[in-house]
Amino acid sequence: MVKAKYQNVLDLGEKLKIQNGDVKEENGKLKIWGTANTQYDKDRLWDEIKKSGGENPQDLEADIKVADKNAYAYHTVEKGESLSKISKKYYGDPMKYNKIFEANKNILDNPDVIHPGQELEIPNK
Repeated sequence: MVKAKYQNVLDLGEKLKIQNGDVKEENGKLKIWGTANTQYDKDRLWDEIKKSGGENPQDLEADIKVADKNAYAYHTVEKGESLSKISKKYYGDPMKYNKIFEANKNILDNPDVIHPGQELEIPNK
C-alpha cells in the first residue's frame, strides 16, 4: 500500500539510475536508500517524495547519498539555451548565470556564447 503511494519516487530513482538502491516495506513504512549521481538528482528525488508524502512524510525513511559532491549537476547544452536559462533551471535565478560561466571557463570564453552538446558543470549553490 505505502509502496504504491511512492511509486513515482521509485520510478524517478530508476530513471536517474540511482546506484546501490533498494526499497523495503516494514511495519507500514517504506524504507528507500541509494546513491544519486549529483546533489541535483537527490533534490529531485526529495521533491518527488514531498509531492506524495508532504513536507515531512511519516510513512517513509530515505537515505540518499551523493556520489559526486564536486558539482551540483552536469548539463548538456541544448539548442536555444542560454546560461541564464540554465541558471534558472538549477538555481531558480537566471542572474546566477555567471556562477556557471566561472565554473566552465575551461570550455567557455564568453557567457553569451554556448553551443549545443557542450557539457557544463553546474557548481554547488
